[in-house]
Amino acid sequence: MADAARGKPMPHQGIFEPWTDPVAKPLIQFQNVTKRFGDFTAIDDLSIDIFEKEFFALLGPSGCGKTTLMRMLAGFEAPTTGTILLAGDDISPIPPNKRAVNMMFQSYALFPHLSVYDNIAFGLKREGMPKLDIHARVEEMLRLTRLERFARRKPHQISGGQRQRVALARSLAKAPKLLLLDEPLGALDKKLRQDTQFELMDIQEKTGTTFVIVTHDQEEAMTVASRVAVMDEGKLIQVSTPDVLYEDPRSVYVADFIGDVNLIEGKAKPSGDGIDLHWAEGQPVLHCKTAKPFGEGQTCHLAIRPEKIAIHSQEPEARNKLCGKILDIAYLGNISTYHVELPSGHVIKAQSANTRRIARRTFTWDDTVWLSWTDTAGVALER
Repeated sequence: MADAARGKPMPHQGIFEPWTDPVAKPLIQFQNVTKRFGDFTAIDDLSIDIFEKEFFALLGPSGCGKTTLMRMLAGFEAPTTGTILLAGDDISPIPPNKRAVNMMFQSYALFPHLSVYDNIAFGLKREGMPKLDIHARVEEMLRLTRLERFARRKPHQISGGQRQRVALARSLAKAPKLLLLDEPLGALDKKLRQDTQFELMDIQEKTGTTFVIVTHDQEEAMTVASRVAVMDEGKLIQVSTPDVLYEDPRSVYVADFIGDVNLIEGKAKPSGDGIDLHWAEGQPVLHCKTAKPFGEGQTCHLAIRPEKIAIHSQEPEARNKLCGKILDIAYLGNISTYHVELPSGHVIKAQSANTRRIARRTFTWDDTVWLSWTDTAGVALER
């Protein structure tokens, strides 16, 4: 995730972060775009810039508006109000087949009666490209997607992952400025999906094509994207690099949607370099270092990731510490997640790496344990 979070390096360049450059011109601009279907508002006054060569992810739950956003880019829907610019030009009057945009669907939509080669060549033939140029372009796409030896096979004769690469090769064959991917890995099993994510990243870097991917899979978005837009109910909640979304969410919604998190609600009291959180009767006050201003008695949510919480058999020397009993253990191979119930009834999740064999696990069910974390481990959120 770290490489994607910093912005993927492009060949012979430094870190790729055009969104931090005030003179960089976006490839795509949504300007106050609203889309309504009758009384339902699918996209609500949304503005966003996406830059050339970005791998940009639209992430959110079903019905949040991410697919509507993509369909407007593709030309299948028109904005009710607002403007969409591609390379500075308003694309609203341009029909889908005339846009420098291609879309790859979750179903792949391959022609079952055509070979892999002919599926990739289909769009080029429709455009009337000369035969020699078609052959050269298809061969290039086969090499790019490592499908050379499958060129004469039909879609039913290759695996799901290979079909996904055929659809990708066909989408890229016409060299679009922008490629839209609608849940492209949804039909693949978990292991193949993870492998294919890295293939997608590699192909995107090699071609330099701008990719916009729609997904509800946060791990997928965090892996492939240079930036991620978290959406809910037609609005952008936060747009940032994966590491910022994870480590510095701006709202409870983003903290809860991205990864696993403990959310502790209480009343803030300014204290030194942050706040003290008074949160449950009989539980110790917690401290969080933060630059955000909180008034005394203001409602505050402390968001803290399970892997940032240490688990101890004895009371530790720490300012933030809680004592409880292990209620449940989720063994995930490389890590274990401990659900620790406090006397107040709250359950806190803590994770630890399984560096020992399972037979030598330090803690087990019903053990009394201590949890601790540093003042900078959590994030204080207003809402």
